[in-house]
Amino acid sequence: MDQRGSNSGDEDGTAAKKQSNVLPLYGNERTMNLNALILTNIQSSHYFKVNLYELKTYHEVVDEIYYKVSHLEPWEKGSRRTSGQTGMCGGVRGVGAGGIVSTAYCLLYKLFTLKLTRKQLNGLITHCDSPYIRALGFMYIRYVFPPSALLDWYEEYLEDEEELDVKAGGGQNMTMGQILRQWLVKLEWFSTLFPRIPVPIQHRIQKFLEEKFPPQAVQAAQERAREDRRPDRATERPPIREDTRRDFLRDDRERREDTRRDRDRFRDDHDRRDRTHNRSRSPNRNKHYSRDRSRERGGKHRGERHRGGRERY
Repeated sequence: MDQRGSNSGDEDGTAAKKQSNVLPLYGNERTMNLNALILTNIQSSHYFKVNLYELKTYHEVVDEIYYKVSHLEPWEKGSRRTSGQTGMCGGVRGVGAGGIVSTAYCLLYKLFTLKLTRKQLNGLITHCDSPYIRALGFMYIRYVFPPSALLDWYEEYLEDEEELDVKAGGGQNMTMGQILRQWLVKLEWFSTLFPRIPVPIQHRIQKFLEEKFPPQAVQAAQERAREDRRPDRATERPPIREDTRRDFLRDDRERREDTRRDRDRFRDDHDRRDRTHNRSRSPNRNKHYSRDRSRERGGKHRGERHRGGRERY
């Protein structure tokens, strides 16, 4: 009798443990609450149907994220056209203007098909090999979990300083904490929308963030991060010491004086050559030159007259 009771207690403990390892799902359990166009492109993509179909285990998918994910946008760079579209067909909803769906979102949906356990999800968001593995774990929480549970999962990581580039093609670095704070207060994420958060829960989240991160502190941190990411920041020179500045000014003044002396010397040489050239073309020289030319012409004509006379006789 005692043994049966002991076995029954063990079974209850095992069942409770299994139950605690099951993650809650919110919204549509088939679509993962993804945008319909994004989901359609994922399910019809060659990468998802062929490459990811061969991955059967959680660890294989994690390795694939490590090697293939380089941004967190839903579409690959330059593959989606929304110019000229208005209303529901433009903007962030992505309706009627598909493209090449990103590997990040294909792998995110692949994680959903594996039905992650609590232990596996904790392994994702604390993974130390790649920030994109962690980011997809947090994105999984944002899409799948009930809004009331978001802050419980995100709170510990709201000041996380690990940095990653979230934009397709590069150029938009954010820390993990900035990404999570944005996901808690904004629905838009590049060309898609996250599931809506009910107004009472949104107010509670907003109040918590304002108390933990006052607007002035948030703005100052953003400005500091913007200054640190400036392209010319890395090549910015250190401040010049005053003695170095004086040396530079003195060298610059001496260089200008040398240039002025060279210019004056060149002008004097040029004037000297002009005077020498003018003396060589004096009136007497021209006179002798004309006389010599006249004598030469006269001798030439006399020779022609003598030759002509001999021919005549």
